[in-house]
Amino acid sequence: MEQNVGGFDRTARLVGGPIVALVGILALLQFVPVGTAVGAALLAVGLVVFGTGVTQFCLLHRLLGINTCQR
Repeated sequence: MEQNVGGFDRTARLVGGPIVALVGILALLQFVPVGTAVGAALLAVGLVVFGTGVTQFCLLHRLLGINTCQR
């Protein structure tokens, strides 16, 4: 896989992903009153965003022809 996530994009994913996942976990534990489905969705999105930051590869970026990785 060719890396296509870098710079500020990667930093935002590495910081924002866990925050979104944490809100999802809190929603699933009913500390945030948004519902179980929203909590599960937030957890999934947060994990995917964090994963794309770690691997530096985003399938959506590839499909759209976006490359923020400077080499």
